[in-house]
Amino acid sequence: MTQTPYTPYTPNPAFGQPQYPAPQAPVELADHFETAFPDDFESVLEQTTVHRSTIGCVIPAYNEEESIADVIEGLLAQTRVPDVIHVIANNTSDNTVKIAAGYAGPHEVTTELGTQFTEVFVHDIGKNPDKKVGALNYGYSLVEGYDYLLGVDGDTIADSRAVEFLESEAVGDSRIGGISAIYSIDDKPIKGTIAKFLIAGQRTQFAAFNMQNLLRGRNMAVLGGQFSIFSTNALRDAMKANHQSTPWVKDSEVEDSLLSLQIKSAGYLTKISPYARANVGGMTTLKGYDAQQVKWTYGAIELMWPGQRGDTKGQPFHPNLRLRWFENFGMLTNLFVRVAFLILLAGSLSISAFVFSPLWLIPPMVAVLLNLRMARSIKDHNQRDILFALLVFPAEAFMWIRLGHFMRSWSRFLSKKKVDNWAMQAKAESGGGSIGHWMPLLILAAVLLAMAVVWNIIGPVAQSSILWIGWPIVGVVTVLQTLLMFSKLVRRQNGYKV
Repeated sequence: MTQTPYTPYTPNPAFGQPQYPAPQAPVELADHFETAFPDDFESVLEQTTVHRSTIGCVIPAYNEEESIADVIEGLLAQTRVPDVIHVIANNTSDNTVKIAAGYAGPHEVTTELGTQFTEVFVHDIGKNPDKKVGALNYGYSLVEGYDYLLGVDGDTIADSRAVEFLESEAVGDSRIGGISAIYSIDDKPIKGTIAKFLIAGQRTQFAAFNMQNLLRGRNMAVLGGQFSIFSTNALRDAMKANHQSTPWVKDSEVEDSLLSLQIKSAGYLTKISPYARANVGGMTTLKGYDAQQVKWTYGAIELMWPGQRGDTKGQPFHPNLRLRWFENFGMLTNLFVRVAFLILLAGSLSISAFVFSPLWLIPPMVAVLLNLRMARSIKDHNQRDILFALLVFPAEAFMWIRLGHFMRSWSRFLSKKKVDNWAMQAKAESGGGSIGHWMPLLILAAVLLAMAVVWNIIGPVAQSSILWIGWPIVGVVTVLQTLLMFSKLVRRQNGYKV
């Protein structure tokens, strides 16, 4: 990304020496307003580079020494620079504060929109039991007097016009309570086979999520905190409606999802911009990706399920959660079809009863075409994205990994065991944590082994009955899945790129 040069702001000494105009002859007020005022006012509007809305940026940062400099420089390189930038370091044990402090102070930035001024503040709030939620709320207390709060994660770097696009859309429609950029992951610096595979899968996952929201009238179910603008009026109304003293609450594992629901319920729109784009930090290890996805899925289940932990009730019928219910049902269907197919296939082969039909090739072919279309919809798609879709195995392996997260999330939720998923993700990203991400695979292996034992115990009649009933059920579900995939394949994307 090309960086726009910036220099520290030095106040002009002349500002402290006010100049008064020379006395002029009195002017009749009526004549002045009828003639001079309209032209003068129009001229001011044409010449001004001052934005008539204000944006306060909040960056919650937890051990972001590798990325925080790029994040701040990316904000200073924006065509529309935030009016103030607050870096909120919390529970940090690395050099995040030291690196960010190198940017602290006022800055003068010249862009195509004119000369702009901003100031960077770095706050080390030390030990923070509320983690990211506490950092965000601390940041809100610093910018609540601004028109908009720009939330930026400590590993997110946006395109140079992202803030300009978000502000333009938000200002243009007062109904918008929050608007998010399109998220992707920059895969160019990624090294290692496993890391490249995981990033390719996450890029496809983000692309599908973004495209789905764009085609739903650009309605965003979740205003991700990676790079989103929130109207402070909307935040205040959401706080008032929910009797909260802060916008974000610690009752939820997915603080951004809960706030999005509250903003929507307060009468505002939650949107995704088709223009603003940002690259977020991806997970490059199986352990880290598992911890992140389990946290997200677990938190979403809490919002869906009545009786969420804490004092905030679950909202299973909220419009923003309909998509989540559909996603979970889709994952359950994918799990059933794959496990049932493996069991029935093994059973059929064991008694030489399997008959291949070319019709079984239709579902994977449609899936490949859908994955290929999604890969090509990525704005900066590359050869790796295309191969991920075409080779079948990478996409299928990634689906099995996601099914593992799905199983772990629901089992953790149904067990009612209280787990700090934030802490577990942080530990996993640093290389620690357990081997729990392998547990779904071990359970699957145990189930298949148990089924094999049972299969050899029962008689031929029972075996034939199971196959006679099982194959049609799997076939019907597979046909329905294929029709759904085909509908997505032929659906118009209206020129959107994700």
